[in-house]
Amino acid sequence: MSEPAQSVNYEDFERLHVVRRLRLIVGNWWKIQLNFTDARGFLRGVPQGRFFNPTNKVCAFITEHDGGFKDCVGTARSTTFESVSSEGARRGSCHAGFSTLALPLRVEGKYLGCIFADGFLFKETATEQKERLRKYLAHKFPSDAAGLEEHIESLPTLSDRDIEYLTELLEVVIEEVITLRKTISDSDERMKIMSKELTDKWDFGKMVGKSAAMMALFKMLGRVADSEATILVTGENGTGKEGIARAVHYNSKRKKAAFVIQNCGALNDNLLETELFGHVKGAFTSAVKDKKGLFELADKGTLFLDEIGDTTPAMQVKLLRVLQEGTFIAVGGSEQKKVDVRIVAATNKNLEAMVKDGSFREDLYYRLNVINIKVPALRERKDDIPLLVAAFLDDFAKQAGESRKRISHECLEKMERYDWPGNVRELQNEVERLCVLAGDSMEITGEYISERINIKKEEKFPGLRVEGKLKDAIEALERKMIYDMLIRENWNKSRVAKILGISRAGLIMKCEKFGFDKTDEYSRAAG
Repeated sequence: MSEPAQSVNYEDFERLHVVRRLRLIVGNWWKIQLNFTDARGFLRGVPQGRFFNPTNKVCAFITEHDGGFKDCVGTARSTTFESVSSEGARRGSCHAGFSTLALPLRVEGKYLGCIFADGFLFKETATEQKERLRKYLAHKFPSDAAGLEEHIESLPTLSDRDIEYLTELLEVVIEEVITLRKTISDSDERMKIMSKELTDKWDFGKMVGKSAAMMALFKMLGRVADSEATILVTGENGTGKEGIARAVHYNSKRKKAAFVIQNCGALNDNLLETELFGHVKGAFTSAVKDKKGLFELADKGTLFLDEIGDTTPAMQVKLLRVLQEGTFIAVGGSEQKKVDVRIVAATNKNLEAMVKDGSFREDLYYRLNVINIKVPALRERKDDIPLLVAAFLDDFAKQAGESRKRISHECLEKMERYDWPGNVRELQNEVERLCVLAGDSMEITGEYISERINIKKEEKFPGLRVEGKLKDAIEALERKMIYDMLIRENWNKSRVAKILGISRAGLIMKCEKFGFDKTDEYSRAAG
């Protein structure tokens, strides 16, 4: 059987949160391993001829010795071919005697492979399977068979009810994978068209992203860049607020004039006033000649006032006058000067709260906050991490004058699990650090990654239930996934339902079941 015409990126499947979480549940609950096969029956995501984390000692032993993995592939291929005509779960057994369970994966009628669970025994045939395993080990590895006896007795054994639960879990994975594949198929062309339109109309330079959050940001920039409105850019440190300001300027009618930057938190009031408004000769001891301020230098252009929340009330009064009247007086001067400057301000502080406590002028806040652009934190757009990493690898290669390095799947996965408190700037620094440490090696592996990022897989889901009733654990997982997605998509239930691969009506019913309401403080109830 040939590979389907459509391209399949199995690494995308591996990165799905539902796949990771269910793999963890199945591994902890039954000590069963899950893998994908492609349409030809070959196991995917199997490095160096081994399973990811074999979950019982007997499987681990077999797959680590000569011939074991080849036979495992043969079982997977046989099961896959038999699954082509199967609509539901298919039970089987591997070369050594373990039971297998496979569900076919089809998108738009095309068979892409299956999800393959193995490494366990069926309860009704457990005795016969154990004997078959003993014979297999005695024949293949006579000197090691006795040492594996205790592990044979403790192998995971599943009842018919357990198999039903396992099948339900595999169906959840299949639904999520199908949803992802359909979404990719449906949106690839639209994304290309949208990206081309955005690129043609708005050249956003090094702003990188294809996540929903960034696409919404690009659209917002497209609407406001060519206006004359004052813009307030908010977001955490390291999210790229200066890049937003540059994008606004260079996509506006002012792009041929100057783009001027001033960090308001870097200078005291006296120095900041001189920088912004300039001074005349003799205004103070070191003022030996007239000096133009940044407002004057930015005339007909854009002035970016970073860290605007760090200004004092006295400086806020002076800034308000320029914003209201477009006029200012240089330090030590008497002549009123008029300028035509567009202001883009930025802060990582909550100006609204500062207005309430009196540390920031309310009238200045409303003057600045005509258009508010919130830059999402990197943890809110992790889909963009591979794109950002690729861009930073390109940048490093150009600067170093060397070939572009590759980043391993393992290393990238660790980056995607980390929440990046320092945002894009922290990611950029980490990529540069990895490139340096990798030296002459063309591939960056997980061994080089910073300790703070190098969290273990099981730490990814610290709140995941692995004890108690399986039904309750599945419900808790479903509850968590739905709520997290509602928050991420700002309670847009139509979009959430599409992402989760369920109907909008089904999502509404589940929201009612779990008591989710946008106006409720769920975290208090869930905590």
